[in-house]
Amino acid sequence: MMRLLLLVGGVVVALPLSAYRSPLTAQASSTLRRASQAYSSLAYAEAIALARQASRERLSLDDQARAYELLGFSYASLDSTRQATEAFKQALLLNPDRTLDAGRISPKITSAFALALAQVLVLRDLRIDSAEFIAGAGAVPIHFTVTRTARLRTRLVGPGGAITVDSALGEGSVRLQWNGLLSDGRPPARGNYRLIVEASAGRDSYAASLPVRIDPGSVDTLPHLKSLPGYDLMPESVVPPRSWKPVGLALLATSVALGGSLALENSKLGGGGRREILTIGTGAALVGLLATVKKPAPVPARANILYNSLVREQLARRNAEIAVENALRRRQVKLAILPPARAARKS
Repeated sequence: MMRLLLLVGGVVVALPLSAYRSPLTAQASSTLRRASQAYSSLAYAEAIALARQASRERLSLDDQARAYELLGFSYASLDSTRQATEAFKQALLLNPDRTLDAGRISPKITSAFALALAQVLVLRDLRIDSAEFIAGAGAVPIHFTVTRTARLRTRLVGPGGAITVDSALGEGSVRLQWNGLLSDGRPPARGNYRLIVEASAGRDSYAASLPVRIDPGSVDTLPHLKSLPGYDLMPESVVPPRSWKPVGLALLATSVALGGSLALENSKLGGGGRREILTIGTGAALVGLLATVKKPAPVPARANILYNSLVREQLARRNAEIAVENALRRRQVKLAILPPARAARKS
């Protein structure tokens, strides 16, 4: 029963490594594959010997980190915390962004890994955001994490020049901003640059870098306005409404004339020219009617003229401001920051 419990416990410790990593056939070193197979078979001593042998071979950075990580897993499985921590420290120096899933890895392994992370000086998760901004007016964020308090120096170097973005003590999560100008105050030229972060604490030092593509371009200018939004020009002349006053006056005059004619006919003085009076009255009524029916001539709208004058004045002032702003924009440079796939490496 005791052998069964030990076997089950060993499987629990070893299972996360095989589940967390790529298949063994993906490794270039046959020695490293045999070490992984030995670890999966719970032969920890054999896994340690083979992993140490693999670490002395000419391996890629990923396989070197894998060999030291396998040592850390094996030592932790044998409760050799100090040796596991040292192995994890070497793995972190080769692959600083490595993390372990505490929900899938045994506590003794994750605790040794955390201890190594607290002791080693590395820069993790170095990245620069994609951004488009005006050089000198905007900024692009730079992020990284340093595992210990260290003197940090962040630089950007490339074909157009160089700039020290920041130089100060830092610890934990660090966030910087670059305003898009080089050390001479000019925007960078088009090309591939490299973001370099150097950390030093006592005798320990570490550096990580990231390739960055910078594409400068012109800033869009503003179009001149042809009208003010919400302020339409008003007509400067209006047609007054028709007036019935002319026909009314003509009818009134005709009525007066007819009345006067009738009065003269019935008076002792006698009357004459009734026909002439009727003709004149009818003519006056027609003239008044025609004057009323005729479309009135346009007249100046003083209020509209004053309103239009104010609108045109404001429009001219706004276009003058746009001209000044466009002159400034033509001297500005828009930067497009395009970080490729993360390629941070130990210097």
